[in-house]
Amino acid sequence: MDNPKKESLTTGQGYDERASSCSNIRRNKSSQFPSNLKELNTLNVNYLRSKYPTVPEHGVNPKRHTDKTAGSLTKAVKAAIELMGGQCERISHMGRSLDNRYSYTDVLDRTKTIGSVKYIPSTGTNGTADLSATIQGRSVKIEVKIGKDRMSEAQKIYCEKVEAAGGIYIIARSYSQFVEELERRLKNG
Repeated sequence: MDNPKKESLTTGQGYDERASSCSNIRRNKSSQFPSNLKELNTLNVNYLRSKYPTVPEHGVNPKRHTDKTAGSLTKAVKAAIELMGGQCERISHMGRSLDNRYSYTDVLDRTKTIGSVKYIPSTGTNGTADLSATIQGRSVKIEVKIGKDRMSEAQKIYCEKVEAAGGIYIIARSYSQFVEELERRLKNG
């Protein structure tokens, strides 16, 4: 036992320290999600007040969540999952453009641009959901659709794959509908 690193690895001391520090970031271990946006906003204000107790009341300026647009609904769902002790991340499945153009001035003082712009497709899975979360130990994928938005064929195939693997796939059209569907699916196993 000459090497202290080896000893800590075999005894698992380093792992226990990391595990305890990870559990400190959990916010609320309650299994009851806020059922509407007003409750979510109240929960968010209370969380910020407990996180920053020395900040005066007027200094706590939390984001007010809505479900009017796809972006705001996505942010509200993500915030609710994280406030309730789950893990959630937004998935971006877009390619990017690579701009190889440059400009120069010729001998006649004319500006010329040469080169091209090339689109590089994403390496992600086609049809992937907007949010990927772990809630109460379950894998949950959330697709946000507002108004007349419909799922593409790739999204339907992705949904089937997730559910065949035992995960939960939810199409969120409003915050309250998302909460109802999530609670129903978590209860049914």
